[in-house]
Amino acid sequence: MTEPTSQFTPQEAITDWVRQIDVRPTDYDNFRGDVDQQEGRLFGGLVLAQSLVAAGRTVSFGNVHSLHAYFLRAGQSKEPIDYSVERIREGRNFLTRRVTAHQAGHTIFETSISFVGPEDGVSHQAPMPEAPDPETCQPWWVTIAEPRMAAASAAVTSRMARRWNNPVDLRAAAQPTREDDGSGRLPSRMVWGRMMAALPPDPLIHAAAMVFLSDSGLVATVAHHYGIWMPGGSSASLDHTMWFHRPPSFDDWILYVSESPAAHSARGLIIAGMYNRKGERVASVAQEGLFRKPK
Repeated sequence: MTEPTSQFTPQEAITDWVRQIDVRPTDYDNFRGDVDQQEGRLFGGLVLAQSLVAAGRTVSFGNVHSLHAYFLRAGQSKEPIDYSVERIREGRNFLTRRVTAHQAGHTIFETSISFVGPEDGVSHQAPMPEAPDPETCQPWWVTIAEPRMAAASAAVTSRMARRWNNPVDLRAAAQPTREDDGSGRLPSRMVWGRMMAALPPDPLIHAAAMVFLSDSGLVATVAHHYGIWMPGGSSASLDHTMWFHRPPSFDDWILYVSESPAAHSARGLIIAGMYNRKGERVASVAQEGLFRKPK
């Protein structure tokens, strides 16, 4: 499988992406976001990013520190999304917003997002896993191409070539796991991610880009492991949680490491961490996905 290509230059891809996620106000605490995806199921990372920007436009201080979301209904391509923001908490240190997304008359998504001001305090982390330099790594799409998935690979490549404005350069830092490789390992994935060009200096845009990355192929941690991207298989995000440990900054490569410690009844849990080039853990992510094998 060849890597999906974009009709945009890197700078054009970022400019177009920022235009989409920088939702515009339509009324008091109501916003609308454009969707330029030409076909297919709406990418959840776009909804996460737009909802974060909508919430962020209603706060007076602080950076995002946590997000807890549910994907309630599959979104549509091309249709704009309307976001309503509720001001749940106005504290001295913490601000909380609830965001609900509506599209074509349906509620498709809901999230609670919390913002916090800067504060000194305890600090620790587990060390960043060892990983090769991102410049030496292959594009992630190349590493998941396999003969057993040839039909699915060709379909994905064809579809994405028609609709793909790719703002993220995603590189494989390790070979993804497979159920039948004989290792007995649980599903895991390690990738480097970087925006295709420089972002505006707004911390909210940087946070939205990190949220967008957090959903970029995360379900593949489990889906690729079991071959669920084969024809007849299906996977989808059910909910999504993200914690920001440091002020959001996405000016360089971020190492995104994910693993699935448990799965049952077609649902799998994925836990992930993001690290900057200094080895600092900048964010943590948790997601449950739906995974149905081909019959």
